[in-house]
Amino acid sequence: MTLDQLNQASAADFVALLDGTYEHSPWIAERAAAARPFKSLAALKVALARVVREASVDEQLGLIRAHPELAGKAAVAGELTAESTNEQQKAGLTACTPEEFAKLQKLNADYNARFGFPFILAVRGPRGTGFTRAEIIATFERRLRAHPDLERAECLRQIHRIAEIRLNDKFGVKPELGEQLWDWAAALAAHSDTEDFLTCTYATPAHTAVAEQLMAWMRECGFDEVSRDAVGNVVGLYKGTGDKTLLTGSHYDTVRRAGRFDGRLGIFVPMLVVRELHRQGKRLPFGLEVVGFSEEEGQRYPADFLGSSALIGSFQPAWLDQTDAAGITLRDAMQAAGLPGTMQAIQTVKRDASRYLGFVEAHIEQGPVLDSLDLPLGIVTSINGSRRYTGEIIGLASHAGTTPMGQRRDAAAGVAELILFTEQRAAAVPDVVGTVGMLEVPSGSINVIPGRCRFSLDLRATTDDARDALDADVRAKLDEICERRGLSYTLQPTLAANAAPSDATWQSRWEAAVAQLGLPIHRLPSGAGHDAMKIHELLPQAMLFVRGGNGGISHNPLESVTVDDAELSIRAFERLLDTL
Repeated sequence: MTLDQLNQASAADFVALLDGTYEHSPWIAERAAAARPFKSLAALKVALARVVREASVDEQLGLIRAHPELAGKAAVAGELTAESTNEQQKAGLTACTPEEFAKLQKLNADYNARFGFPFILAVRGPRGTGFTRAEIIATFERRLRAHPDLERAECLRQIHRIAEIRLNDKFGVKPELGEQLWDWAAALAAHSDTEDFLTCTYATPAHTAVAEQLMAWMRECGFDEVSRDAVGNVVGLYKGTGDKTLLTGSHYDTVRRAGRFDGRLGIFVPMLVVRELHRQGKRLPFGLEVVGFSEEEGQRYPADFLGSSALIGSFQPAWLDQTDAAGITLRDAMQAAGLPGTMQAIQTVKRDASRYLGFVEAHIEQGPVLDSLDLPLGIVTSINGSRRYTGEIIGLASHAGTTPMGQRRDAAAGVAELILFTEQRAAAVPDVVGTVGMLEVPSGSINVIPGRCRFSLDLRATTDDARDALDADVRAKLDEICERRGLSYTLQPTLAANAAPSDATWQSRWEAAVAQLGLPIHRLPSGAGHDAMKIHELLPQAMLFVRGGNGGISHNPLESVTVDDAELSIRAFERLLDTL
């Protein structure tokens, strides 16, 4: 099938050509026909998903219920559509052991009883090659615990993924670059500080192994120069015909129990762009420098952004004396990893801004916005500024049974009140967020009023003014709570980062690149910090977000992107370069 066929077909033929894309639901194609002509297959996918998103809840439920159960009665009776039969066979659901079949039947029954519709999963998965039966059962069990509204939305997203794979088959499309990105991410995840989950912290053997693998792949891609600098950044340069260079990249370290795509996607995307340029024998009028930043997450040492701080010349000598949980200094850890561990060497990493055009970064969104809008790509308008604190409210530990409610000095109740105020105050202003992520009652007991309560504060906003206003209000509320309740407190600042608005010119270039793919332009702020916010101090910067699966979850093993979305991010990067 071709887009020209679809664009030129009558409304009836358009529906017929798309038959089977959405299970027993021709109304989706009927409504999408009015959006023609479609500039790309991606544009068609977005248009079909938009029809479903704008449909009534009853229509959405009807679409979900049009799908068969996994390894259910229809499958056993041979009553599935050809598309569903093919998908369930590829996932091995027609070859279940008696135990697996019984498990799936029980899960189907429990799921239907809880939600009133069948469990939907794109069994060919984000890679397109299929989940194992064990993975399907584990996903089934996890989603059985979801809230009904969230689960209905997830079923619809899975239906769109099923439709996407079916459309790829109809059009004979294979997202080979996206598949390569996905496979690289899987291969790198084998290098971990721990066996059970992906954890790759700074200057560990796993961290060094990742750096070495990235360098090997960069050489295979055709980079002219590949190296590892004094802080462990992996640097690949693809030379251009002019004097200037475009800087790009992201980090390769991870949080603990991480996903595979946070940071690393932003290294793989330009690597694949360089590979394609090299295969075509093509040079750009500027160089392309890809940096795999060695540290961004702040997981092993208190300081974070070690890699990008070195590039902008803000690496602090005192950081070398910081220690990790095992008492190992940063200097010693660097030297053990084969790095110099000296300020003299680190200072050579600093870049000269006059040599660069700017900095761009592709990154998984790490949030639910694009996923909820059924959009594969988004344009970042600003990286939020933030302030972080650790604090403690001090009251009086006393007997839970004998102390009247009006005479208590309950430290945990004071923090609870602060949490609710922070939530309400942040929610009152667009693009402002506040979080208490850590909460502890030291030596707490079930029958003792908490005398102490430790907490954290994370306050973020797209502008420094909005962040500072939130910060002032939360701290004023903390004063008021403690005064009223007879409590005292300590509050220790741990981070102050300014907002990093996207450069207007570079943001517009990302927008043009996305539009050329036939996709709608959606702008959104980044609530998470990125290397781009440090490079922002040296160069103009702008970011592209890529939709994350599983509701946009990140910093979690469930973090995922589809090969199709990965492919689009690579194509968008290519078009960004074309605009230059």
